[in-house]
This record gives sequence, C-alpha cells and structure tokens, in this order.
Amino acid sequence: MSYLESILRVLGVGLLLGAGLPALFAYGLVAYSAGAGNTDADGTVHAPNPALKFVGVALFTIVAAVILLALLWITRSTIEHHVGVNLFPFAK
Repeated sequence: MSYLESILRVLGVGLLLGAGLPALFAYGLVAYSAGAGNTDADGTVHAPNPALKFVGVALFTIVAAVILLALLWITRSTIEHHVGVNLFPFAK
C-alpha cells in the first residue's frame, strides 16, 4: 500500500466519522423534532408525524451502533485477552 493510498484512507474515514456522524445525528434531531408536532406563535397547531419520528430514531440508532462498534473495535484485544471472545475474527 502506498503512502498516498494510506493518507487517502485515513482522510476518508476521518471525514466520514468526524463530519458524517454529527451530520447524521443533526438530521435525526431535525426529523424527530419535525415529527413531534408543535404549536406556532400564531396558534397554528401542527399534528405529529410518526414517520418522521421513526426516521429520527432510526438515525439515532445508526449513530449509536457506529459508536458502539468503534468502542468494541478499540478494545478488541483487551476483550479477547480477558474474556476469550474474538469479536472481529476477520481482523488481524
């Protein structure tokens, strides 16, 4: 693997996780709050939208799963040493 390829991989993962996950979380917040329904200042009532709430919860779940997998990936050797379980058998 060349240096340039390694740099591009690190850049890609950094952009995906460093900017992508917060953006995904923000879209989840927007969807969930739009689906909750609200009352405007003029008294107009907007009914809740369960589909948007579901999209928001789904995006939160994806972000939480990525964070959990990242923590397990970081601690994989410690878990294998203490528990004897290889959570990522495809990894070296």
